[in-house]
Amino acid sequence: MKPLAIKRLLDENLKDDPFITSYDRDNEAYRVADKETKKGITVSLNPLADKFKKDEKKALDEVLHYIREGVNAMSTSIGVKGKENQIFPVIRSTSFPEESSEGVKLLSSEHTAESRVYYAFDLGKTYVLLNEDHLAQEQLTQKEVEEAALFNLRSLKAPMKSDTVAGNTFYFVNTNDGYDASRILNEALLKEMDKKAKGQLTVSIPHQDVLVFGDIQNERGYDVLAQMAFSFYAKGTSPITALPFMYENGELEPIFILAQRKPKE
Repeated sequence: MKPLAIKRLLDENLKDDPFITSYDRDNEAYRVADKETKKGITVSLNPLADKFKKDEKKALDEVLHYIREGVNAMSTSIGVKGKENQIFPVIRSTSFPEESSEGVKLLSSEHTAESRVYYAFDLGKTYVLLNEDHLAQEQLTQKEVEEAALFNLRSLKAPMKSDTVAGNTFYFVNTNDGYDASRILNEALLKEMDKKAKGQLTVSIPHQDVLVFGDIQNERGYDVLAQMAFSFYAKGTSPITALPFMYENGELEPIFILAQRKPKE
């Protein structure tokens, strides 16, 4: 389904909600805001095309839920102080806005050339990205937010499913709690997987709801990895990067994979 068709479908289903909607045709972005507060969220429609094609009703229900919860969260006053255990890091692509729709700078920190870390206050069914106004209102520092986020992240379990393809094993974290990709920031988890790997450990964060570890043991594994990462990236509602990373000596290095060949360092 094309983005414009998805836009029309969303318009029809949101016509009775107290929202203001707009559509950026150039960027295929759908903006939904509360009529009173004018605060809201922007949804990129192009990545949703495959989901709507596969199962329109399920995709529509998911997006409508995301929109309604998100706009409600943006319009609700939050109190962070004393609730630091609800702060978590979220990974976004470097093309993600660094300011809120109201022009307030979002809290973020460097990660890789393809990704940045933002900080979210968890509200249960959704979360709000923290900005500099929240820091001022709550008398918190960014360092305190970052430390709380990483501490809370380490408390999240990372259940995995695995699959072996052409002698290479891939492990998938997909809990749909909103922080699957964020688990790449859990250094203890990366070290554990590195010890477990028989070959080269790779890590992929194609979109926010999946983290993929690869135990690459032969040349074919890199081709499978590239295809898998791109497939996930194309289907994610919050895509991050189609580039996988090699994990070596505690560092993440992007892998540029060309047909049938392992990348040269």
